[in-house]
Amino acid sequence: MAKKNQTRGRGDGLVAENRRARRDYSVEDTLEAGLVLQGSEVKSLREGRANIAEAYASVEEGELWLINCDIPIYPAANRFNHEPKRKRKLLVSRRELARLAQAVERAGRTIVPLKLYFNERGIAKLLIGIATGRKAHDKRDVEAKRDWQRQKARLLRER
Repeated sequence: MAKKNQTRGRGDGLVAENRRARRDYSVEDTLEAGLVLQGSEVKSLREGRANIAEAYASVEEGELWLINCDIPIYPAANRFNHEPKRKRKLLVSRRELARLAQAVERAGRTIVPLKLYFNERGIAKLLIGIATGRKAHDKRDVEAKRDWQRQKARLLRER
């Protein structure tokens, strides 16, 4: 029997992962944030349906918002369903919010969602990262370095 906080198909509670974020951005710091969700959104997340690939977070009017995150409608909710691409409020402490706002304003960084998951208590959480964008040549350098590390590990393992 599956535990209550597990999503279908995965045992670790992971709902969505933004794999391109680590390639397109240089992530300097990460932070776990809560989400303000409606009931049908939680049901849809429990089915493992969400897309955070094009999403980003923004500080607006003293609050942190997740923009362009796609959580598909939950068919069984009928007329009580949610808007799939609505803005969702992220829950962080005042100190963390001030630090994020300062990093985005002064240093020209971006707040990028990395993972959407359910924690041990079954609460939906979003791992966000403070990141700077990479140029095309930086992406190639990082890929080449990663490939070399993989190849080096393979060579050492064979010995």
